[in-house]
Amino acid sequence: MSETAAQFNSERANQIFVERETNVHKRTDRLFARLMVLQWLGGIAAALLISPRTWVGEQSQVHVHVWMAIFLGGIIAGFPVFLAWRTPGHPVTRQVIAIAQMLFSALLIDVTGGRIETHFHVFGSLAFLAFYRDRKVLLSATVVVALDHFFRGMFWPQSVFGVAATGSWRWLEHAGWVLFEDAFLLVSIRQGLVEARNLAAQQAALELTNVRIEQRVKERTAELTSEICVREQAEHALLDAKQLYHSLVEELPICVYRKDAAGRFVFVNSQFCKLESRSESQLLNRTAAEIPGLGEDPHHVDLMQGGAPIELEEFFSQADGETRCFQVVRLPVLDGNEQVVGSQGVYFDITSRKETEEKLNQLHIQLVDASRKAGMAEVATSVLHNVGNVLNSVNVSGAIIAEKIKSSRVTNVSRLAELINSQRSDLPKFFANDSRAAKLPDYLAALAQNLELERAGIVKEIDSLVGNIEHIKEIVTMQQSYGKSIGVLERLRAADLVEDAIRMNDAAMTRHQVEIVRDFAKVPPITTDKHKVLQILVNLLRNAKYACDDGGGDDKQINLRITKGEDFVRIVVSDNGIGIPEENLTRIFNHGFTTRKDGHGFGLHSGALAAREIGGRLSASSEGRGKGATFTLELPVKHEEREHEHQCFTKQSANTDN
Repeated sequence: MSETAAQFNSERANQIFVERETNVHKRTDRLFARLMVLQWLGGIAAALLISPRTWVGEQSQVHVHVWMAIFLGGIIAGFPVFLAWRTPGHPVTRQVIAIAQMLFSALLIDVTGGRIETHFHVFGSLAFLAFYRDRKVLLSATVVVALDHFFRGMFWPQSVFGVAATGSWRWLEHAGWVLFEDAFLLVSIRQGLVEARNLAAQQAALELTNVRIEQRVKERTAELTSEICVREQAEHALLDAKQLYHSLVEELPICVYRKDAAGRFVFVNSQFCKLESRSESQLLNRTAAEIPGLGEDPHHVDLMQGGAPIELEEFFSQADGETRCFQVVRLPVLDGNEQVVGSQGVYFDITSRKETEEKLNQLHIQLVDASRKAGMAEVATSVLHNVGNVLNSVNVSGAIIAEKIKSSRVTNVSRLAELINSQRSDLPKFFANDSRAAKLPDYLAALAQNLELERAGIVKEIDSLVGNIEHIKEIVTMQQSYGKSIGVLERLRAADLVEDAIRMNDAAMTRHQVEIVRDFAKVPPITTDKHKVLQILVNLLRNAKYACDDGGGDDKQINLRITKGEDFVRIVVSDNGIGIPEENLTRIFNHGFTTRKDGHGFGLHSGALAAREIGGRLSASSEGRGKGATFTLELPVKHEEREHEHQCFTKQSANTDN
């Protein structure tokens, strides 16, 4: 028994004991209340019958003891009866009853003239008072008896002992007999209390056991009720699931069948019947061999022998002559012990899907071609843009050369020649006497210096012009070389690809005063499609340039880094431009999304697709508006060979497109 249960049992036993003792006290109070009335009436009768003869002689007459019995007996009986009626079971009530009972004994002894027989009323009263099982009650009663015998024995011995004179210690004899009886009554009371407590403890234990049993019964009843409810729900759910299964299977636009271990059809839906052009009665409880036109089913034998599920495509000719394609999935049917007890199959009509796949394949080829042309157009646009920038420099250089030629001092040489020709007839005289001749050496020295400066400026502009023309040639040649290798995988250095993209944007970067900062780590070569990577890098550099312009700062800078990952090479393009808001980072690679007024929203989208096609990945990050942006292109070191659904274009087609 647990400590809590023991404590509860002890408290409950004490409660039961107190309740029973209270009931005993109440019953005994009511018993003594009736006994008081009877004793009062008995005392009156004894006074009427015994007192006259006792005190007067043979002549009976009303004696003062009769009035004593009536009034004093009434007083002695009245108060205890009142308390027994008003406060039964109260300690004061039983103490008053004990005292009153002993006073009644004294009254009866006095009324009977101290007869020894009447003294037995004391012992009987003590026995009755023992019903209370309260030692205090016996103590009060014993004290009253002793005091009564002592005082009356001293002053009125005849009223208590029946003789006129007696010894002063005779009351002790009577008190001794009372104590003698008290000893037995106390033992009886003690045993009664022990038995009462034991009975209370037994009842408390029984109640606790009953409570536990009732609780267990309730719990078990609840468990059984719950189990019954769960079982009923499971049965209803199983029934509903079975009905729903048959309903769904019957209504599904697919063909379903099931066979038992012997290969007999045990279930077919209407679609399967329609596919086989037979009714349900013609198929059920028959094997495929027993049905004309079906033949043996080797797949059923394989599945019954523990074979793996079978999935294949089959073609069926319809009644209207159309041939349709079905995806057939055959599976084993297992019981609760994981034993194969049959087979089942599902037929999916994939004719429309096959037609759609063919159309999608053609559309994909067209999209790949359009994407390739768009990529080429993107690169070509960049090339033309850079060529246009270089042509501006060519125009500037040509204009400067023309201006220098127009303002050249070479005409002064013609005037000097005219002056000398006019003095050809007498040149010595001219040089000796003419003041103009004296100035000719200084003039010729200054003219030669000016002409030399003009020549140097014109040569410089011509060199710049030739350089710009060579730059145009390099850009065109580079674009042609990439255009010829479309779809071809080559082993390349990442730094070379980045430098090519920089050269194609060099003129624009110079014109917009954008600084390029390189940070190239040593990385292994990559095997990739040069055209697609160049398309991505050119677009990223152009976007970075526009971002720097939109940022509005004077210090425009683009950082290019090349690092190595575990099995890929990372090319990072960072700028200090306008940045990308957080809400746009998730949409920046969507087709058609752009924040530039003249943007088309195709560059980053096509770049992300191109990166995916070559096995890489393109991502973007930014800390927010005004904090620049970073684009990262990850390219695999070893390119996994894939079966492309488009054809690679040849060198001739590439040149034709260009």
